[in-house]
Amino acid sequence: MRHTGTACDVDGKLALSGVVDAETLAQLMDNPYFALPPPKSLDRNDFHARAQVVDGLSAKDGAATLVAFTVESVAAFARAFPHGREALARDRRRPAQSAIMAGLRRALAVPVDPVEAVGWNGDALEAQAFAYLAVRSLRGLPLSVPTTTGVPRPMPGGVLHRAPRRAA
Repeated sequence: MRHTGTACDVDGKLALSGVVDAETLAQLMDNPYFALPPPKSLDRNDFHARAQVVDGLSAKDGAATLVAFTVESVAAFARAFPHGREALARDRRRPAQSAIMAGLRRALAVPVDPVEAVGWNGDALEAQAFAYLAVRSLRGLPLSVPTTTGVPRPMPGGVLHRAPRRAA
């Protein structure tokens, strides 16, 4: 947004026109998280401060470097599951054109396709996932369990905030 005035890099076109800065990528990947065995999880802010290292790069090179970081971080996780990577794609009917998908195909040497290839709606998937988590939270059910994130025990999550009632 800061460099181009647009909210995202549609299909990674900007990233595909840039060059990955290897030193910056190495700085981003130099994090103890990647050496931890699964299960593990991150907070959305865990890499925010590290991502500032791209600030000195052009928009194209910064986008290319952040895409490479995304690809390399997923590949680093996938390497922990050497016999499960083929599950990243089950149907190759619809090729994806994004920089991240192309990078994952190269890094993992397996077919990688969008969720639409298996009949899911990618535009709704995140909203559906959060709705599922909200229902679990309302019912007092755990949102995180030891086998998926490494928490010590099944953990609830979320806080319900109700809109104030208006006087009639």
